[in-house]
Amino acid sequence: MKENKEEQINCEEQEMNKEEECTQQESAQQESAQQESADNTQQAENENPEEEEEKDPLAAAQEEIEQLKDQVLRKAAEFENLRKRTIKEKAELILNGGEKAIVTILPIIDDMERAIENGTKTDDPKVLREGMEIIYHKCIKALESLGVKTIDTTDADFDTDEHEAVAMVPGMGDDKKGKVIDCIQTGYKLNDKVIRHAKVAVGQ
Repeated sequence: MKENKEEQINCEEQEMNKEEECTQQESAQQESAQQESADNTQQAENENPEEEEEKDPLAAAQEEIEQLKDQVLRKAAEFENLRKRTIKEKAELILNGGEKAIVTILPIIDDMERAIENGTKTDDPKVLREGMEIIYHKCIKALESLGVKTIDTTDADFDTDEHEAVAMVPGMGDDKKGKVIDCIQTGYKLNDKVIRHAKVAVGQ
């Protein structure tokens, strides 16, 4: 009888142990499933950072507006600097634009000073004339280096774009009609632009 009770007790203990093992296994399985679920969630978050870091549309628009404002301010500052620099360069050009011409003419003035000084030492008109001619040709070459050229009037047809008629000469014949007979004052061009019309007498 006693043996039967012991066997029964042993059986009950074994069943309890089995139930406890099953409970532990189920608990372990649940923990494993929870861990796996957490890992999957973390992986999904890592794979979709844009969803996690998605910004509020209003905040994104305000940030873009600030960037555009900064760009506009920078461009405005660059334009203002360019405008000031252009004004300064233009003012310097107006103030010192004739520097090249002046530098070109200065040697001619030196020649004229020497000619005046030498003129007091001689009364020979031929010497004085030769000195004047040298200075004149030097002056013409200096003007040509600056883009200035004389307007040719030799046997030229009268042209209102280049000539100014100050006198009409009748009785010169048909072949001289509308032709330049004489140049009263030389005209000049600067880079093909007439800066002074030639004053001429025209055949009628």
